[in-house]
Amino acid sequence: MNAHTDSFTTDDGRTIGGTVLDLRNITLRFGGVEAIKNISFDIREGEIRAIIGPNGAGKSSMLNVISGFYVPQEGEVWFRGEKRPQMRPYQVAQQGVARTFQNIALFEGMSVLDNVMCGRLGYMSSNILTQGLWWGRAAREETENRESVERVIDFLEIQAIRKTPVGRLPYGLKKRVELARALAAEPKLLLLDEPMAGMNVEEKEDMSRFILDVNDEFGTTIALIEHDMGVVMDLSDRVVVMDYGRKIGDGTPDEVRSNQEVIDAYLGVAHD
Repeated sequence: MNAHTDSFTTDDGRTIGGTVLDLRNITLRFGGVEAIKNISFDIREGEIRAIIGPNGAGKSSMLNVISGFYVPQEGEVWFRGEKRPQMRPYQVAQQGVARTFQNIALFEGMSVLDNVMCGRLGYMSSNILTQGLWWGRAAREETENRESVERVIDFLEIQAIRKTPVGRLPYGLKKRVELARALAAEPKLLLLDEPMAGMNVEEKEDMSRFILDVNDEFGTTIALIEHDMGVVMDLSDRVVVMDYGRKIGDGTPDEVRSNQEVIDAYLGVAHD
């Protein structure tokens, strides 16, 4: 599979660059079950790349491969032009990959601010003693990281709840806090696992706006899993479609929408 190296400008003026992530012939098995079957696709710099398919298609498993939670039995993961060795999730995070989760994974008893600060752990190098004394390098690190977190909080418009314990927040705001924590890590590649699941229409509109803004203003490359086809078709530059662990479609939203195998397996649009 040849990686794309050429860049181009989208109709709305954004620049899509060369390949950031290249998944080559990925196969993932759990016992005798193949969750992912020989799938290849890439993610290009600056794009919003959607991964769609029915429940059980292997979408979250693929995100777990990208983020290092699962190690495929076959295939290769190439990141920024280099073959990635087997890595633990924290090592993948250090390369610039951050994610949110299908089921919210926040510290319910901690404030919004403290939860978002957790996204900066990779930028903290001082030891526990100097952190406890809040002296020297530890104090400088704390100040710098707090400034970065405050910028993210302002960007996502959650200033009013910054000191509120996460456990008191409604579901939609928890999803936004989780996005804030991922953004605090300043990722090169942001993985969003069903960022709008369980949201009402207004909450989906807000989250869609923030995803577009993150991509546009920060230049962050985004890969997302989402079941709302209206959202997928509006947000995405390209879409890859999975079904029972196989890839059955890959292209622009219009190309995927008119792909008969995708229609039969997932979209359910009647045809002659």
